[in-house]
Amino acid sequence: MKGETKKQLTLFALTWPIFIEILLHMLMGNADTLMLSQYSDDAVAAVGVSNQILAVIIVMFGFVATGTSILVAQHLGAKERENAGKVAVVSIGANLIFGIVLGLLLIAFGPPILKAMQLDDSLLQEATLYLQIVGGFSVVQSLIMTAGAILRSHSFTKDVMYVTIGMNILNVIGNYLFIFGPFGIPVLGVTGVALSTVVSRTIGLFVIAILLYKRIRGELPFAYLLKRFPRVELRNLLKIGIPSAGEQLSYNASQLVITYFIAMMGTEALTTKVYTQNLMMFVFLFAVAIGQGTQILIGHQVGAKQIQAAYVRCFRSLWIAMTVSVSMAVVFFAFSTPLLGIFTDNPDILSLGTTLLLLTIILEPGRACNLVVISSLRAAGDVKFPVYLAIVSMWGIAIPIAYLLGLPLGLGLIGVWIAFIADEWFRGLLMIWRWRKGKWQEMSFVGKKASA
Repeated sequence: MKGETKKQLTLFALTWPIFIEILLHMLMGNADTLMLSQYSDDAVAAVGVSNQILAVIIVMFGFVATGTSILVAQHLGAKERENAGKVAVVSIGANLIFGIVLGLLLIAFGPPILKAMQLDDSLLQEATLYLQIVGGFSVVQSLIMTAGAILRSHSFTKDVMYVTIGMNILNVIGNYLFIFGPFGIPVLGVTGVALSTVVSRTIGLFVIAILLYKRIRGELPFAYLLKRFPRVELRNLLKIGIPSAGEQLSYNASQLVITYFIAMMGTEALTTKVYTQNLMMFVFLFAVAIGQGTQILIGHQVGAKQIQAAYVRCFRSLWIAMTVSVSMAVVFFAFSTPLLGIFTDNPDILSLGTTLLLLTIILEPGRACNLVVISSLRAAGDVKFPVYLAIVSMWGIAIPIAYLLGLPLGLGLIGVWIAFIADEWFRGLLMIWRWRKGKWQEMSFVGKKASA
């Protein structure tokens, strides 16, 4: 098994399955919306609002999964397979408890949360139903994320991709059956979509659990959880995961504030922003996948004390990510009119969207820099600096500039995009400075009483 794992530890072998997995998530999310729109516009709105709440819950599960990925990779790099196994089972146990607790909270407090969001009465019932069904089974998603993080750290990224493909196919089939009602199947609308989501994820969890058992074999010591309270493993998971979650929450919150500014500019501006960012997601998707693949590689290298190799790996990945991101941004700008034309024929939206895609050519290399170097810093154990800088930059640069240029100075969305560019490049350059400075070289979690 060791030889198989080592053979797969190349950036390309790790990255392309992650890329396909993320791409599928994006495409299937759009497919769900498209299919549900054939049933009811109100249903789309209800599910959309519920999914905003569920997205926050997924960030919560993600902090354990992120910590798991990094710690397991470091221990494997240091050839501490026993400690890697202990971290894995602790993370499974932690997200199991976390998922059950959050699921019960969503069932109990979902309705008042949705009411507090000032939902129209016509949407409240369906939104509540979806939130309680999908949210109530959120423990399934938490365990899938944890198992996926463990498999990726062992370099089995293709396994996670295949499970994602299977879940998405099952979800689309379920949506079709319950939305359109072929063969006399009852049309259940939002309830059917929720059930389809839960069933496809449950089957996915069953499959990924089997893969985890077969791939890791006897290296998951679940009995360890019964012997003692895993204080050290939990502490290390939280040291990595909480700052990572904090950065994501800060980003989501800052985007909500900026979206509020854009809403003040009018419906057309808000619509242009949505359409343009839908296209931009396909541009920075490559950098996201490269960042995640690099994180696994550097985690292994730091664990193995291959510091120079890790240092070089970060910059090689960075140049690849920046080159691909810029190339994709240029292509999307060159074909901006037909691409935006998929969504609208409004000439004002087409014109402004084209300008924003031109600015995206400047924006994306900065974003790629953050995605790759922040992942590298986390993999090495330097988890606090990125989140502190993110909070300062997002709230001290992106939001003030977006407001000032977008509203008082009248630049609208162009001003907002300039704010995005300033934020990404400011953080990106400081992340490179942090990586070059080398403090991360002494922050590995390996050897710090992992089994004490």
